[in-house]
Amino acid sequence: MAITLDLAQRAASTQPVPDLVAAPEKPTLIGLDRAGLAEAMASIDIPERQRKMRAQQLWHWLYVRGASDFGQMTNIAKDLRYTLQDHFSIARPEIVSEQISVDGTRKWLFRFPPRGAGRPVEIETVYIPEEGRGTLCVSSQVGCTLTCTFCHTGTQKMVRNLTAEEILSQVLMARDRLGDFPDASTPQGAIVPSEGRLVSNIVMMGMGEPLYNFDNVKQALLIASDGDGLSLSKRRITLSTSGVVPEIARTGDEIGCMLAISLHAVRDDLRDVLVPINKKWPIKDLLDACRRYPGLSNAKRITFEYVMLKGVNDSDADARELVRLLAGIPAKINLIPFNPWPGSAYECSDWERIEQFADIVNRAGYASPIRTPRGRDIFAACGQLKSASERMRKKDRDALEGAA
Repeated sequence: MAITLDLAQRAASTQPVPDLVAAPEKPTLIGLDRAGLAEAMASIDIPERQRKMRAQQLWHWLYVRGASDFGQMTNIAKDLRYTLQDHFSIARPEIVSEQISVDGTRKWLFRFPPRGAGRPVEIETVYIPEEGRGTLCVSSQVGCTLTCTFCHTGTQKMVRNLTAEEILSQVLMARDRLGDFPDASTPQGAIVPSEGRLVSNIVMMGMGEPLYNFDNVKQALLIASDGDGLSLSKRRITLSTSGVVPEIARTGDEIGCMLAISLHAVRDDLRDVLVPINKKWPIKDLLDACRRYPGLSNAKRITFEYVMLKGVNDSDADARELVRLLAGIPAKINLIPFNPWPGSAYECSDWERIEQFADIVNRAGYASPIRTPRGRDIFAACGQLKSASERMRKKDRDALEGAA
């Protein structure tokens, strides 16, 4: 039986609350690189000769020790800790709920406070434990603009981009909840890897299209992969895109992570329906960009994701055309059994059909694993994520991003 923990804090007072002017929101230090931390120190009049050292202290506490309160930073003088507390925030988002699947998959609903002209928003993040690794599926946007017809997230209208802080906070929160920071304890009974890091892999496959939020995603992933902080290998960070062709080369050059492509069809007419961004950048343009991906090699293959839809894209002819299209691209093809959600118009291919499809691809020399569905009972599986945040007006989104 899946477990749901409601962790939202609710006010219990019945007394009338006077109207108050909200205090200005303190800027966060989470999501800043070292130069940004040094600039923050300059803003509170830290002497120039100390800024680099103070920035390094903060970096260590935030990304090595996992501090979420300035009071934990014991090698920083009390007076400075109070100053930092007065001017900045390193608070975590609110956990609205935590759901635990029968297979150990965890899904968190996180609520972030208003940003600029915005309002509180909620996003979902999923942790998938396996033997030898723990994978965190991270969201990059609240909602999505792409309206892929097989994806539950696509039914939620775009609200706004997540900031670098909000993207990175998902990693910090998961490590908090799992006890993956030094001196922290793993919850009793939690299903986690038996050895090594509990959050060892990141996949940008949650809510949203990461390459429509390139700068914030880049900032967050470069911090996550910094060897003196969270220290996640770039070979263990995978960014999944539905095909934003102009940003694919930048991803390799400026982030250097692994790349995954949500392909799902081998003909433009079908992909126009399943993944409507294909109307702007069709399959040929997408695959040409993949062939030029910086660092592409047999050791750094592109993963092509292919959701198996009964009677839609799962024929032997589709499998053979997939092999033909990917010729010359070092690749792995992940076959994803369709994960149903309320109101979806598709069915999952029969298991025998999926295995036959995989066999054709395997015989052509491509690794073609069939992804085991995880967290279906808590709607945490691929394509099932969605939050209840309402659409933000365009002028409010523009004001927010301008302020950021």
